[in-house]
Amino acid sequence: MNINHTSEKTLIERLFDVGAHFGFTKSRRHPTAAPYIFGNKQGTDIIDLEKTVASLEVAKNVLKEAGKAGKTVLFVGTKEEIVLTVKAHAESIEMPYVVNRWVGGMLTNFSEIKKRIQRLSDLTAQGESGELERKYTKKERVVIGREFNKLTVNFGGIQKMDRAPYLMVIVDPRHDSIAVSEARELNIPVVGITSSDANLRLIKFPVVVNDGLQASVALILSELTEAYTEGKTEFVPAKKEEIRKSVR
Repeated sequence: MNINHTSEKTLIERLFDVGAHFGFTKSRRHPTAAPYIFGNKQGTDIIDLEKTVASLEVAKNVLKEAGKAGKTVLFVGTKEEIVLTVKAHAESIEMPYVVNRWVGGMLTNFSEIKKRIQRLSDLTAQGESGELERKYTKKERVVIGREFNKLTVNFGGIQKMDRAPYLMVIVDPRHDSIAVSEARELNIPVVGITSSDANLRLIKFPVVVNDGLQASVALILSELTEAYTEGKTEFVPAKKEEIRKSVR
């Protein structure tokens, strides 16, 4: 999807208004980010927002195609300042998310992770039905409550994810480098919302912006989730017979 000059200018202005153009100091810049830097002001890298917009359009097309195909996109962002933003945008399109911490093996050892997710689902169901009250003593329920809280923190955002995602959106891939490594091991493409300090060779679809400002991250995530929603309007679920043939 190409954008005309007017819409590009508007998006650049919106990015500028939220401070998306501020990178890190030159000493923190990763060499792979150099092509995305416009200049340096008082020791701070200034990100070239024209290139940001161009790379964002590529990422939006990827999200749109995922929406058209009804694919699962996993959102990841565990930095404290952006976790609520990541969670809100993932939930807005009913996609899974990881915002507390990345548990090692979350993708590469997903068969084991699914057991923890199933345990969380079982405890949720037992709590909603009143079974926990009937079956366990008060002391036992305290222990189970702690287990439930821990499982919710670690896996609540992926409770409905039954397989590895088709695509991942990671805010600050340098911070969540383990998630990037697992995605690469499984050949899962990554859209990385990243500042100038990350190795962009590790990210298939980098979008270089200020990844520490909530407003900057929120603007990029809004563009991406809107693209997914646009694609989803063209999604046609497979018929039951087609699904049976695909799993034979």
